[in-house]
Amino acid sequence: MNTIIAKAGVDDDRMYEQAAEILKRGGLVAFPTETVYGLGGDALNPDASHRIYAAKGRPSDNPLIVHIAETSSVYELAETVSDDTKKLMEAFWPGPLTIILNKKEVVPHTTTGGLDTVAIRMPSHPVAMRLIKDSGVYIAAPSANLSGRPSPTTAQHVQQDMDGRIDMIIDGGAVGIGIESTIVDMTGDRPTILRPGYITPEMIRDIVGDVTIDPAITGMNNALRPKAPGMKYTHYAPKGELSIVEGDRLAAAEKIRSLVAEKKAQGYKTAILCDTDNVSLYDDGVCENVYDAGSKKNEITVSAGLYSLLRTCDDIGAQYIYSESFEEGDMGYAIMNRLIKAAGHRIISC
Repeated sequence: MNTIIAKAGVDDDRMYEQAAEILKRGGLVAFPTETVYGLGGDALNPDASHRIYAAKGRPSDNPLIVHIAETSSVYELAETVSDDTKKLMEAFWPGPLTIILNKKEVVPHTTTGGLDTVAIRMPSHPVAMRLIKDSGVYIAAPSANLSGRPSPTTAQHVQQDMDGRIDMIIDGGAVGIGIESTIVDMTGDRPTILRPGYITPEMIRDIVGDVTIDPAITGMNNALRPKAPGMKYTHYAPKGELSIVEGDRLAAAEKIRSLVAEKKAQGYKTAILCDTDNVSLYDDGVCENVYDAGSKKNEITVSAGLYSLLRTCDDIGAQYIYSESFEEGDMGYAIMNRLIKAAGHRIISC
């Protein structure tokens, strides 16, 4: 398959027409959102959902998120919409919040991973919004990467994984947030967060009151069916072995320097992800490939660049990667959720 690479610009009517036609006939188009790039197909077309799973190498029991451009669309896709759900939609849409509701029959089980619930989101990125409106279809869109790899935050990342596997990639530049949307399940007695993101538990509590956090975020019983994308399967992982080193700032840096020295002596290539203020701690003549992963004082700098740095580690062939912990602040929970999954729960405390 010859994948079309199109740059979103000022005079791009023809690009949107072409992308819309691809979606209407069941094809796949990758596009930017404010979180990460999505791999889009017609959410109500079972064949399109099958193509998404095949292109990503994604297990078919992993639900897809349905992207919409109007809040009225929720009533066409979901059985019931509670008052609390309406409050969340009003507060955070368009934006990086996905809401899980009981689905109507119109939504095929191929899109929902066989579940009777549907995950719905209204993105705020102008390219995503126009694509949904111009195509006239609801767009099912997981992240536009091979399953298990770091999610793409640029069109170049998408091309690395999807060139020749999908019909079109729309290049809308680098995304802003850099990690996937918060997912909240509204089908139970209380709102339950199934995936942390830019919209924090505190922000949701301010709108609807009591909120629970599903323990499956940190680890789950594999016998249970996941309601949200990414709860069951390994995600975000670089090719090298990533470990998180947590503890006091100086003690963590000392431990990382020791680990790097050990691996270099064995002939391995290493990389380090650290806070902006800590880069100088690794200027010892031994540590190599030290990457500024952003500042804990401004967490969006960490989330926006995390996946890109993991891909950079792949590009340089790093076999062992050591990351500082980034658990502080409002977004620290979401950032660490991704890092811990990417590390396969390898955490070194010091």
